[in-house]
Amino acid sequence: MLETVSMKNQSCVPPYDAGSLPLTMLYSSVFIVGLPTNLLTVLLTWLQVRRKNVLGIYLFGLSLCDLTYLGTLPVWADYVFHGHSWRWSSVACKLTGYIFFNNMYISIFLLCCISCDRYIAVVYSVESRGLRRGRHAILITLTIVLVVALGHIPVFTMKEGNATEGSRRCFEPSQSSATVTGFSYARFIIGFLIPLLLLVVTNRGILVNVQRSTGLREEQKQRVRQLAVAVVVLFLVCFAPYHVILLIRAIIFHFPHLEDGTCLFETTMYTPYTISLGLSTINSAINPILYVLSSDNIRKELSRGLAQFCGRAMLRPRSNSSQNKIQPSNNSLELHIGTETERQTAGTPPGS
Repeated sequence: MLETVSMKNQSCVPPYDAGSLPLTMLYSSVFIVGLPTNLLTVLLTWLQVRRKNVLGIYLFGLSLCDLTYLGTLPVWADYVFHGHSWRWSSVACKLTGYIFFNNMYISIFLLCCISCDRYIAVVYSVESRGLRRGRHAILITLTIVLVVALGHIPVFTMKEGNATEGSRRCFEPSQSSATVTGFSYARFIIGFLIPLLLLVVTNRGILVNVQRSTGLREEQKQRVRQLAVAVVVLFLVCFAPYHVILLIRAIIFHFPHLEDGTCLFETTMYTPYTISLGLSTINSAINPILYVLSSDNIRKELSRGLAQFCGRAMLRPRSNSSQNKIQPSNNSLELHIGTETERQTAGTPPGS
């Protein structure tokens, strides 16, 4: 069987040049957009971390994770542009692959933490005041990073990362093995299916709770609906194609006779696979816009920070109204819903 698979890998050559230019442009565009927005997000969320803002801690970790991955995009773009030929060492291949896998699943789990935190803050606004603490968020974030990092250590032992051997390919799906197949199953179930269900449940709970609220204006409810739908849709667009193809490839591995002499995967699914990789990178550029820069409080803080940086802060009149102050509370980043819901529950009119 191993001999058959080896012969098949030698005779079946995926269309490496198909879509290489659009994919290179996509990687470059994500890098150009994602680098400044994530750098800005790191700065803004760090201010919230210093105030022990729970949601800010998760967003800070997410931005750092995205920045790390964005640093590898020029390397991946060069790899694709040169016909999927790795021009560096095998260690570099394994390291960039390790960063890619870590970023994807740390991001996914932190997105789940953000949705769960928003769900608790909205649905259990009063009860959660003593539960949502900054040190808990820090501990959860560090645990996620540690578990994902340790779980992907076998990447350094995979022969798929030996890019200096043979055709100089770096973690190409055509180089399947029992280890890679096992990773594919685990990544689909733990890294995609379970998080997807969690995102759907929590965002649906937020929608139902906010829809029943009598203290929120229709405009605010519409904003919450748009954010909840955008979170789930973005997750599906960025991660569903990649993980579905991983699952299909893992299943095909158990039935080698399906590919005998047909090169089924290489001829029918390799190009969709490369497209799915490109889609997974978009998440790193959109996260800051979706979660951070869409917040009124963050935009106000951004404006104030830019004014101070440019040396014009003293020229602008200060306002003591609650509409213009940045409240360093645990709910200042709840993206328009946490504060209003807590006010309603406590019996205080919105906007007071």
